[in-house]
Amino acid sequence: MRHSCKTIALLVAAGLLAGAGKPKAADPRTVAEWTVKPGETLSGIARKVEVPRILIIEANGLKEPYQVRKGQVLVIPRRRFHTVKDGETGFGLAFDYGVPWPQIAMANGLSHDAKVQVGQKLAIPTPAKPRAVEQAVKAAEQDAREEVGAKLAGQAPVRFAWPVAGAVRRSFAPRGQSGTHDGIDIPGDPGTAIRAAAPGTVAYAAREPRTYGNLVIIEHGKGWFSAYGKLQKVTVRKGEKVRGGERIGLMGDTGSTPQTELHFEIRRKTVPLDPLLLLPARP
Repeated sequence: MRHSCKTIALLVAAGLLAGAGKPKAADPRTVAEWTVKPGETLSGIARKVEVPRILIIEANGLKEPYQVRKGQVLVIPRRRFHTVKDGETGFGLAFDYGVPWPQIAMANGLSHDAKVQVGQKLAIPTPAKPRAVEQAVKAAEQDAREEVGAKLAGQAPVRFAWPVAGAVRRSFAPRGQSGTHDGIDIPGDPGTAIRAAAPGTVAYAAREPRTYGNLVIIEHGKGWFSAYGKLQKVTVRKGEKVRGGERIGLMGDTGSTPQTELHFEIRRKTVPLDPLLLLPARP
């Protein structure tokens, strides 16, 4: 599934939907981030992404002689645009682009509770720098993964449990790294019960028109959300309160990739976190 980076705006800041399959190659003329490849120069990157070199320098706080290194992630300052299609919501767009709905609304002169209209052209702003929470998580993950997991678990208002049994086929990969993936994928048999990872309120229970297929998103309070994609069938309704371990749907393959599996995410507001840091160790 597409992660771009493959409604909760109304649920705080909106912004999930990353994806669960093999990522598609992004158009250099539209990307908001660029990971430096071997042999690339800042001038060459500027030509590829079609953004003036000076703007990239300013957006990333680069110093003379403005050299870039392999693996370095550069923010590409640009304004993207999206034309609203049938079935799309501000919530879904915010999660898809990873930009909080209030920021999108402000960029378009809309109120935070405004509803998008089919055919409406929206400017999608690019954050000037990563959100503080995301920065803290990435830095801590590099230093001590277990310590980060304990810290995040302590911040969460609930304890998360595995939504389904099975081995992880594809792991979480932070944005800005190769093969970005906002959650984990767990294969299984069609129709296997998928259960709420923690108690909460169903914030979304419908088909997501782009990549997630049948999708359930549960709000757990204090800006924490869990998402369950590619479901064969959704068995809960928006606004319904669910218990931890309660069935919310059946495993399927309704997303943009053919595998029968659950695509599972945990987010703190709009920031995707590695579910394995928050789930208990497998017995």
